[in-house]
Amino acid sequence: MANGELVLVTGGSGFIGAHCIVQLLEAGYRVRTTLRSLSREAEVRAMLKADGVQSDVQLSFVVADLLKDAGWAEAVAGCDFVLHVASPFPASVPKHEDDLIKPAREGSLRVLRAARDAGVKRMVLTSSFAAVGYGVPVTSQPFTEESWTNPDAPEVAAYYKSKTLAERAAWDFIAREGGALELSVVNPVGVFGPALGADVSTSIEIIKRLMDGAMPGLPRITFSIVDVRDVAQLHLLAMTDPAAKGERFLAVAGKSIPLQEVAQILKTRLGEAAARVPTRLLPDWLLRVFALLDRSVALVVPELGKVRQVSNDKARRVLGWAPRSNEEAIVASAQSLMVLGLLKR
Repeated sequence: MANGELVLVTGGSGFIGAHCIVQLLEAGYRVRTTLRSLSREAEVRAMLKADGVQSDVQLSFVVADLLKDAGWAEAVAGCDFVLHVASPFPASVPKHEDDLIKPAREGSLRVLRAARDAGVKRMVLTSSFAAVGYGVPVTSQPFTEESWTNPDAPEVAAYYKSKTLAERAAWDFIAREGGALELSVVNPVGVFGPALGADVSTSIEIIKRLMDGAMPGLPRITFSIVDVRDVAQLHLLAMTDPAAKGERFLAVAGKSIPLQEVAQILKTRLGEAAARVPTRLLPDWLLRVFALLDRSVALVVPELGKVRQVSNDKARRVLGWAPRSNEEAIVASAQSLMVLGLLKR
């Protein structure tokens, strides 16, 4: 339990950020979180209450934007730790890659400078598997923390490039001018689990579309999953464990899973509530046609037929992390959408 230490969480209105706040408050930390506008404060407090937080008196808010210097010195003042979770994550391909790269890289460096100058002990950066497993050959061997995305590969999408360049910039900053500030990095795969509010993440949107029957069929894609509650726990472990200093940790529940199996889990576990979930596979050529008309489909096409395995051995071995199963994360996602009334009636 914390001795009232103060932790800054950037992007507290986001999926991972909100769950980090929940676990920090439950562990006895004081928490400050950044929002781009205080108009979302009530929404964040409602999200925490929905997750069973008994008291949020130890939570405060400050305005700060990843693209602006203003507010960051105030945000980190007096903080023992920083969880830098905020980063843009699009539902479709951006018109220009700098729309993602600039806030991801420059935002991380802004927070790092402010944290160093304020005497913060350690910052945990939320990176992504996007910075680990793209633009390189996919083999039967699992990706590990030693793996890095090649941002110069022509097939690497802007989001993957943004996460890679932001994380690289963070490690370079620590090496060259970090001073006493320590850095740890968490690299989640697709983050599922219980949504706390109506503004759902890109990953949860997949479950929503399945449950609503918004997909005519299933693309032939396979991906790795992790529960958001386990991602938040890994952030806290990376924040406090001495062994996490200077290390990156992949957050992944287990073996990758085909979308067709995700659909089957929903139908098996949720019965009539999952009646709209499709089960038939879409042919690859049809997805390529759809991609010409829909930018969100264009993100899927390069992944057709690829199977990436990802190892969670390091987080388990070094930090004692024990994540929930793929199935538990998938079902929790759908159940939260039902409870929040976010599915078609």
